[in-house]
Amino acid sequence: MSNSTPSTANGNDSTKFKGDRSPCGPSRVLHVRKIPFEVSEAEVVSLAVPFGKVSNLLMLKGKNQAFIEMASEEAAITMVNYYTTATPHLRNQPVFIQYSNHRELKTDNLPNQGRAQAALQAVNAMHSGNMTLSGSASAGDGGLMPGQSPVLRIIVENLFYPVSLEVLHQIFSKFGTVLKIITFTKNNQFQALLQYADPMNAHHAKVTLDGQNIYNACCTLRVEFSKLTSLNVKYNNDKSRDFTRLDLPSGDGQATLDPGMTAAFGAPGIISSPYPGAAGFAPAIGFPQPAGLPMQSMPGALGPLTIPTGRMAIHGMAPTALHSVLLVSNLNPDSISPHGLFILFGVYGDVHRVKILFNKKENALIQMADATQAQLAMSHLNGQRLHGKVIRVTISKHQTVQLPREGQEDQGLTKDFSGSPLHRFKKPGSKNFQNIFPPSATLHLSNIPPSITDDILKDLFSGTGYTVKAFKFFQKDRKMALIQLGSVEEAIQALIDLHNHDLGENHHLRVSFSKSTI
Repeated sequence: MSNSTPSTANGNDSTKFKGDRSPCGPSRVLHVRKIPFEVSEAEVVSLAVPFGKVSNLLMLKGKNQAFIEMASEEAAITMVNYYTTATPHLRNQPVFIQYSNHRELKTDNLPNQGRAQAALQAVNAMHSGNMTLSGSASAGDGGLMPGQSPVLRIIVENLFYPVSLEVLHQIFSKFGTVLKIITFTKNNQFQALLQYADPMNAHHAKVTLDGQNIYNACCTLRVEFSKLTSLNVKYNNDKSRDFTRLDLPSGDGQATLDPGMTAAFGAPGIISSPYPGAAGFAPAIGFPQPAGLPMQSMPGALGPLTIPTGRMAIHGMAPTALHSVLLVSNLNPDSISPHGLFILFGVYGDVHRVKILFNKKENALIQMADATQAQLAMSHLNGQRLHGKVIRVTISKHQTVQLPREGQEDQGLTKDFSGSPLHRFKKPGSKNFQNIFPPSATLHLSNIPPSITDDILKDLFSGTGYTVKAFKFFQKDRKMALIQLGSVEEAIQALIDLHNHDLGENHHLRVSFSKSTI
């Protein structure tokens, strides 16, 4: 900390700190404005840490402002360049950073600066690796409190659209400076480790983002603290990135997006780059901007990220502009009914209309509530076996399913379900959005009244013609159970037959596919 007499204001002369609004030339002292009241010193320092050593900090809580002094002018310039194009956020609120007209900070004789100095020492020690960064550091030996690592483990469930390192950076940067990200696939799940400059940033991101969907009805974030307290990134590419080290090689995970994934995006370039070239950070990867499409008009374009209440999508509609009508072919014409298709496709979205084609009864059109739900149903049900036949599900060129005109012969093959009480996704933020899984031999049963025993439920399924291999009630909640049947095909059929089955006592059985087995 500097003790020489500086050209700055000292504590009694706070008038010098008034505006600082005029654009000044580069200085290693930076002025930060509009800091939310509850933000800590460490959180403010965390904005600066990726760019170099922080030598001093002055918090002006009453004015929602702070001054950060960097050890070098070069670090301050890099930081201002970066944040000019990527607005920094603290506690999900934008803050503003500019050069101060002070050349250095003199804080020695100011009251209430103890916390700022402690925060500085902690963050700088941690950044230079002086702190014991063992994964099991306990609070007692100068490490972090349990559960307060700056590293988060992120799992993206129900990954219908690819989620890139860029998308994660864009979402998580709203809660503080992201230092490093490593992405990988484990247990067939897309996962990431993400390190913040400060454990408080990690805490706020975890609390706000856990359970949120990145896109409508899919790509659900599961966020928890990692046991690691620091990440070691060897390469800067589309799988891993260290934002504090621009000199890292790209390794052999060269920045390419698998063509199948790009295709799933509909149009490439929907996601704007969070990496401004001006600051010398790695450029965005694999998302060329399509010619003639302004960002705002793209259906999935990322505007400023507002975290909604409930489990709405963080990025609005998923990146697709497809229709919401599905064409289902290779159905078994002897066994199929509009109601059966309504129940099965209703697992993945709200079905508005079903039409079995009059002249070709092995084909049907199914109108979903929106394009995302149609995509979701297609991805999970295409290629599944139904009534002994492998069905094919594709997006139809039709935009709606027409109802028959008055007096037109239809044999009950077209049904409108838009007012059905059985829709699973009517309520925004409903838990059902988080529990969408591919068809499996194990079914999740819920809404079971207290009087119903396991034998009654097993008899219900076996009496309808299904092989019951295993059954168990949830320990904590006897309203729910898992039942394992002979095959995925049996489970699909049983779901169609027994979802909404009346169990008495005003309880109708709810059936969905389970992600777990017994």
